[in-house]
Amino acid sequence: MHCPFCRHTDSRVIDSRTTDDGACIRRRRQCPECNRRFTTLETSSLNVIKRSGASEPFSRAKVLTGVRKSCQGRPVSEDDLALLAQKVEETIRSQGNAEIEAHEVGMAVLEPLRELDEVAYLRFASVYQAWESLEDFEGAIALLRAERDALGEEPTAPTPLDAQR
Repeated sequence: MHCPFCRHTDSRVIDSRTTDDGACIRRRRQCPECNRRFTTLETSSLNVIKRSGASEPFSRAKVLTGVRKSCQGRPVSEDDLALLAQKVEETIRSQGNAEIEAHEVGMAVLEPLRELDEVAYLRFASVYQAWESLEDFEGAIALLRAERDALGEEPTAPTPLDAQR
């Protein structure tokens, strides 16, 4: 770390503290050359590699935008969506990579969304995984039902498909 005053190439850390709920580290430093003190803020960067090859910073807002469309008309609150976006970011950051492909961000959304709302999950998955037929939907619904039966859970409300049977 260069001293911002004398440009000396070394500095000594006097104090370190986390800020922004642990997303940033604030370090108080002192230059051994001029003895002046200064503060640095350290954050980790996470970039998303798009299909086109372009790179952009990870954005919770973009995750929220995509998921919000899937949850339209569903009993999902903004707090639920914010928590989902936080889970997605934590999952991605826990992998320890500075760059991640956009496809992996979508994959990280699927499980928390599935736990939040099955209908929103099916909507998101149908677009994200480019389902092309009714069989794609039927397969996903059958898998959800099989997992629900294996866990012994009861459906919260009858679905239109249940009413037709």
